[in-house]
Amino acid sequence: MAYSYSIDDPAKNQKRTVALVLVAVIHVVFFYVLASGLGAKVVETVIGPVETKIIEEIQKKDEAPPPPPPQIEQPPPYVPPPEVSVEVPVETTTSTAISNVTSQRPVAAPPPAAPKPVEHQVVRTPPSTQGRGAATPLPDYPPSSRRAGEAGTVTLTAFVKEDGRCTEVKVVKSSGFEKLDEAAVKEVQRNWRFVPGKEDGKPVAMWHTFIVTFKLTD
Repeated sequence: MAYSYSIDDPAKNQKRTVALVLVAVIHVVFFYVLASGLGAKVVETVIGPVETKIIEEIQKKDEAPPPPPPQIEQPPPYVPPPEVSVEVPVETTTSTAISNVTSQRPVAAPPPAAPKPVEHQVVRTPPSTQGRGAATPLPDYPPSSRRAGEAGTVTLTAFVKEDGRCTEVKVVKSSGFEKLDEAAVKEVQRNWRFVPGKEDGKPVAMWHTFIVTFKLTD
C-alpha cells in the first residue's frame, strides 16, 4: 500500500489567501458597478468619443468636394448703331394740281327745277234758301199731329240741281214723329227752290243738308 502526503508551506498559503481575497473583492466591485449603473456610464464615456470620431471620419471621407462655380459669360460691350440720315425727295404736286384744275373747262350748273304748278283751289259755295229765285214755303201741319200736339225738328238732305230744284230728299234725323217727317219731305221735293250751289262761280249740282221745324203756335 502506497501513501502520499504533502507538507504545507505557510508562505505559499498566505499568498494564495491574499489572491483569493483580491479576486473576491474584484468580483464584488464589478457586480456593484453593474448594479449601480456606473458601468454603463463608463462604457458611454469610453466608447462615445470613439464612435463620434469614426462617424465624423466616415462623413468626411464620403463628402465629395463642391463643384466649381459656373463661369458667367460677360455680355459684349454695347456699341451704339451708326446714325443714318435718309433724305426723302419732296414731290412738288402743286403745279400739276393747278394745271389740271385750270385745264378743265367749268361745267355749267344744271338749271333749277321748274316749280311745281300750284294746284287750283276750287271755291265751292253751297246752295242757299236766301237770295234771288229762292222759295221755301212752310209745309202743311198735319191735322192729326196738330190735334195730338206733335212738334219737332227734322233734318233733311236734298240733291239740288243747277236750276235750284230738288230731285231727291232724305231724312237724316227724324223729328220723332213720322207724319211730320213725311210732310217735310213732300213739301221740299214739290215746292222748294234753292239758289244753286256754285264752283268757281258756276252753278253745279250738289247735296245740301238743312232742317225743317214744326212748331205749334196756338
